[in-house]
Amino acid sequence: MKSTHKSQSAILSKLGIKALNPMQEEAALAIESADEVILLSPTGSGKTLAFLLPLIALLDDDIPEVQAMIIVPSRELAIQIEQVARDMGSGYKINTVYGGRPFSKDKMELAHTPNLIIGTPGRLADHMRRGTFSTEWIRTLVLDEFDKSLEIGFEDEMDEIIYNLPNAYRKILTSATQGVEIPDFVGIKKPMTIDYLADGVKELDIKAIISPEKDKLDTLVAAIRHLGNQPGIVFLNFKDAIDRVSDHLDDNDIPHACFYGGLDQHDRERALLKFRNGTHQLLIATDLAARGIDVPEIKFIIHYHLPLREEEFTHRNGRTARMHSEGTAYVLHWKDEELPDFIFGLPEEKLTQNQKITKAPWTTLFISGGRKDKVSKGDIAGLFFKIGGLDKDQLGIIELKSDCAFVAVASSVANKVIQKVDNQRVKKKKVRVYAI
Repeated sequence: MKSTHKSQSAILSKLGIKALNPMQEEAALAIESADEVILLSPTGSGKTLAFLLPLIALLDDDIPEVQAMIIVPSRELAIQIEQVARDMGSGYKINTVYGGRPFSKDKMELAHTPNLIIGTPGRLADHMRRGTFSTEWIRTLVLDEFDKSLEIGFEDEMDEIIYNLPNAYRKILTSATQGVEIPDFVGIKKPMTIDYLADGVKELDIKAIISPEKDKLDTLVAAIRHLGNQPGIVFLNFKDAIDRVSDHLDDNDIPHACFYGGLDQHDRERALLKFRNGTHQLLIATDLAARGIDVPEIKFIIHYHLPLREEEFTHRNGRTARMHSEGTAYVLHWKDEELPDFIFGLPEEKLTQNQKITKAPWTTLFISGGRKDKVSKGDIAGLFFKIGGLDKDQLGIIELKSDCAFVAVASSVANKVIQKVDNQRVKKKKVRVYAI
């Protein structure tokens, strides 16, 4: 193995993980020994790492082409997997493609061929039609959250992609729900199934919050003040309702961000970015946020609207109590509302506290330099420590993108530090720094 490509133990060390959990260990063994693997495991149990580790190990240093493809149902999930893959620091080139951004930007990034490509069905199919990259050396295909990516609407693109990957003999399908029928065109014949769904998420509590009124807005405000200043997601079924809920939270001085399909992709990415780094503690979202976002410290979720299907109830609940941390899911319903048959016997949470919800202590700063400028996270940290004069506890999460970076800094010093670091050089590039 080339020195630039790290071993599994080195990758785990970089991620700060001492050992894999049983599901991840079993998945790694299955992927190494079988050509067809179906991995069923609860949301938040570590599926992404479970398939990425063995997948990275299967890449060949001597083949400078795309060797593996990961297909996902949403842009957010694509971005999340890319972030995990980059955090692993394997040494292999990784690119993500998805709708909502210029095709020319994809093409420019793919000019230096990646070893691993991640993308949504429509954009991947488009690239394959145009021959942006060669598919000859793709041996491994991963369908992450395949219960979504194989739904009607994606079927034509999925059929087209798989048909044009004749050498992808190794297939890995993952999901947090079972009972999904796999179409014949996927080409799965005798899969090895790893099923950890029965384990559930042991640390998750599910409780009811009962609204005396049919209009639940005031009860939602009371619930948020009862839960206090901690990270959480409020789920709604319809994007049109988000505006109404958001306005009511604004009227009650409750800081929050919104996340739904109708938002511009740029705004969606920044809402998630600020939620991940603690600039926002509360996210008001549709089921788009039930999959593919990784914010390990979510303490609660609230079902403001009841989910329409049990699968979505499962995925929403999986946003909290991730990777053995504790969390609570609250079902907020009108006292006379009829609950679906998959929600029953919930203990009631009495709303007794009335805390003031304050703005989070972090501010997100934009930096106009990224990976293509040879800028690293260490370079950015150095800029803020040496020139910005920050203490270690005043610098939060750094997220590095291809052409820019985002940094969380303590709100109390944000304005002062911007004045010090704006227009300073990182490597050879003079960067702009401002709050977003």
